[in-house]
Amino acid sequence: MYPLKQITSIQNPLIKTLLQLQEKAKARKQSGTFIIEGKREIELALKGKYELETILFLPELITEKEINFLYRGIDQSQAELIEINKEVYQKLAYRDTTEGIIAISKSKPLALSDLKLPNNPLILILESIEKPGNIGAMLRTCDAANIDAVIIANPKTDLYNPNIIRSSVGCLFTNQIASGTTEEVIQFLKDQKINIYSATLQNSNSYHTQNYKTPTAIAVGTEATGLSQAWRDNATQNIIIPMQGQIDSMNVSVAAAILLFEAKRQRGFQA
Repeated sequence: MYPLKQITSIQNPLIKTLLQLQEKAKARKQSGTFIIEGKREIELALKGKYELETILFLPELITEKEINFLYRGIDQSQAELIEINKEVYQKLAYRDTTEGIIAISKSKPLALSDLKLPNNPLILILESIEKPGNIGAMLRTCDAANIDAVIIANPKTDLYNPNIIRSSVGCLFTNQIASGTTEEVIQFLKDQKINIYSATLQNSNSYHTQNYKTPTAIAVGTEATGLSQAWRDNATQNIIIPMQGQIDSMNVSVAAAILLFEAKRQRGFQA
């Protein structure tokens, strides 16, 4: 085992800091750090080139071999390894079913200019989505479809909210993500000559009649208000998923999945 510290009190200043990072977006933004809970999520964060500052673990729930494996994947000159007791872990653990490990990670800037796109990208745009569960579900879909980027326009929820990490089952770290204002994102897409398909009820064609084989961005908005006018005005084509029941919309994460996998089907996706 590597050299480590021990924390046995929930009054420890680091533990109080961790609780702030869990509960407050302001604390995450000011510190540039956030919390990751769970072995799989931490492994995915390391694969996604996130920089871990601290790993805390409860030895009753995770083996020394597993800790050593994870700790080898981080910069040991910068990161601390801390053993905690059951009382501290129960105070910190965000999930009902846990694996005995929590990490502090540095966040990424999420700049549009940092995106590395292929020649024929497929991108999902999320405008003003607030519910962490919906964002997490869409990140899972984007990982499953292996799309090239997710762009969040006019973000309403901190991307490093623990609920997003949990509901995405770590796919926050497997997707290439950027954010900006709606105006910035639209201009970015135009500069990159990427076609915009806006999911909206107004002036729309059925989604399956469109060609997504060229550079494509599919934009979805909130279930309550949909996409803003700017996306409708700047779309290559507004698209709609035809409804046969009594309502005129579905959960945004379900709609995004339908649209993305139609684009993947057209591009020759095979299971």
